[in-house]
Amino acid sequence: MLQNVVRAASRAAAKTTKPKSAVLAAISCRSNDMAALEAKFYGTIGVDEPHSKLVAHQMIQYALGHARSHKSGDSYTQSLMVLEQGISNLRGSDSTEDALGMLMLAMSTLLYERGELQDSIEKLQMVHELGSASLAVKVAAWEALIGIKLEAGQDVPSLVLANECFQLLNSSSVGNASVLGVLKSRAKATKGLTHLILGELKSAEALFDSGEGDFEDGTDQIGNIVLSHGEFSHATGKFSLAKDLYEKVLLAKTENVSDNSCLASSNMISEEVLLGATCALGQLLSHSGKFDEAEELLTKALTQAENHFGSSHPKVGVILTCIALMYKHKSKLEASSAILIQEGLYRRALDMLKAPPLDSQDSDNQFGKQDVIALARGGYAEILCIQQKRKGEGERMRKWAEAIWRNRRMSLAEALEISQPFNSPVVDSRICRVL
Repeated sequence: MLQNVVRAASRAAAKTTKPKSAVLAAISCRSNDMAALEAKFYGTIGVDEPHSKLVAHQMIQYALGHARSHKSGDSYTQSLMVLEQGISNLRGSDSTEDALGMLMLAMSTLLYERGELQDSIEKLQMVHELGSASLAVKVAAWEALIGIKLEAGQDVPSLVLANECFQLLNSSSVGNASVLGVLKSRAKATKGLTHLILGELKSAEALFDSGEGDFEDGTDQIGNIVLSHGEFSHATGKFSLAKDLYEKVLLAKTENVSDNSCLASSNMISEEVLLGATCALGQLLSHSGKFDEAEELLTKALTQAENHFGSSHPKVGVILTCIALMYKHKSKLEASSAILIQEGLYRRALDMLKAPPLDSQDSDNQFGKQDVIALARGGYAEILCIQQKRKGEGERMRKWAEAIWRNRRMSLAEALEISQPFNSPVVDSRICRVL
């Protein structure tokens, strides 16, 4: 396993992506199965809501599978076209607004995975314009919208959205009480995560502690609730509770696909939750000094990220950063040396994360994955600074990383040191932030 990680660190990182095909080419490449599924969907106009939702669910599963199995610009374009056509054919019927919302959520997910965050946000905002859509659909859009904005560093707007969602659900009594309870718990966890990002620990604690019974029903909609609670516990030194919560996510039954699996989007889907829990548990084991187990979990997370997103996706860079930090912590506690491994991992991670050059003007502005890039550059700088001939480069890199560090709970030096368990840095791979 160690050999695999070392080889991964030494591989060339740069890969080119296939350009998007023209619309006609995309249409001509569509499989017979996809065309048949489209025909089935288009034939549902005017039928009842349950049937429309069922066929929308089938189309979504096919479109997501098609895009991800090929991982090319063409496959994503084709899948987005199919979903867009489904939306176009459904418009105008109030009885199918949940099906419309599900298709929009799926489009947002594909756009997010392709790195088109603004387009992804626009699809989520369109869901909120569906007057007759259920609360379940709207909460999924809210949750994802907050997740993307947190990833982009828009923390205050995220809190505004979290407050709106939380207040709406707290004042609602419409629908099934059990379903409404889960939706309220999701809103509470998302709001808690936002407060944690903002460094408002007391507000976050009040939300998470009041929701300790919110994840007992075992549905496939509680993953984000449990993971966010686990990360809060981890970040505040409650390692035993955090471990239990992470393991609960990993042990959850995810084989049974239902309509609920379509009621999540972008960086809050079940695949992201499982990746996030795997990565977070690996970090916790590293913080606990259990490095063999940590390596196993983080290597598993790396494989999951590469399989789901592709080997050159920024999410891979997030996991590589966590692996590099695990080696750093291990070297310090065991008085060993892993300089070459760490440097290889940091370099590959920064390439995957598309980190701006040190002489760019981006250090003065907000940009995506800023927390993780700063953490990776800060760790890389430490490696360079202990090498006499590269100390100047390392100091320059360290200053750049400190200038863009935005975490409100700890300094970059404290995050890299990991000397206080009750103040541990936790990388959330869903939103690519350091908590």
